[in-house]
Amino acid sequence: MDNVLEIVEKENIGKIEQNVSLIKYTTYKVGGTARAIVYPRNVNCLIDLIKLCRENNIKYKILGNGSNLLFSSKPYDGILIKLDEFNKLKFSGPNKIVVGAGYSLIKLCLVACKKSLAGLEFAAGIPGCVGGAVYMNAGAYKSDMGYVVQSVKVLTPDLKIINLTNKEMNFHYRTSFLQTHPGYICLEVTLKLHKGKKEAIEEVIKERRQRRISSQPLEYPSAGSVFRNPEGMFAGQMIEELGLKGMRKGGAMVSEKHANFIINYDHATGEEIKELIEYVRDQVKEKYNVEMKVEQEFVNWE
Repeated sequence: MDNVLEIVEKENIGKIEQNVSLIKYTTYKVGGTARAIVYPRNVNCLIDLIKLCRENNIKYKILGNGSNLLFSSKPYDGILIKLDEFNKLKFSGPNKIVVGAGYSLIKLCLVACKKSLAGLEFAAGIPGCVGGAVYMNAGAYKSDMGYVVQSVKVLTPDLKIINLTNKEMNFHYRTSFLQTHPGYICLEVTLKLHKGKKEAIEEVIKERRQRRISSQPLEYPSAGSVFRNPEGMFAGQMIEELGLKGMRKGGAMVSEKHANFIINYDHATGEEIKELIEYVRDQVKEKYNVEMKVEQEFVNWE
């Protein structure tokens, strides 16, 4: 690992952080220590970094804002790659935005609002980056990224840069082509929005922000909704009907405000959160015979 990091530094591939606690890089505020986080300066640097990792048999993972990940407490003995430098934004024509994968989704929503562009209001409270939102097909209020993404520039597993259309991205409820094709990396996104009235867009954003504050436990670390809603059902409602609000495993707790949130209530570990997720999933399976799909990705549990 040390020789690879020396090359990264020597060739100015990107900023390096070593032996960092992942508590600072995940919204659950859990995780072990990462051997290294690297911030590639551009696409060519990203490609060089991936080649170095592969040649030296070092595991690596793209890390966005950590808002949908659950890390174990074990050390991550590899390189986490953050695309924070992929943060350029430009307007293309009257209603299109071309934006880098590392750009904040909430910030993007506000920028669109300032330009009187509507369609992204649903994203005003989603604390991820654009790349992660596309990967997850993040959404709320009966809308998601699939409604506004026109095309996505990706890096393929064989390190070629290609563009995928909206149709090729295969957006569906909380999933996309990127989830089902590991190794593809979102680099840049073209969004197609529509003209609206700035005051009306601001009002929708304000109203939804207030609704989130009143209905979600935003005062505690979490990763948003834990389970996807089964077809025709609501995960939170099923969990609540089972009387699991307030259920705890160590410092992890099923939120008393919203049953589909598991919160880091009191210095929880990743292991405690995972144990609670699995307990809730098993209880729902036993009661309703429904297999709940976890929205979060478990990292470094092997």
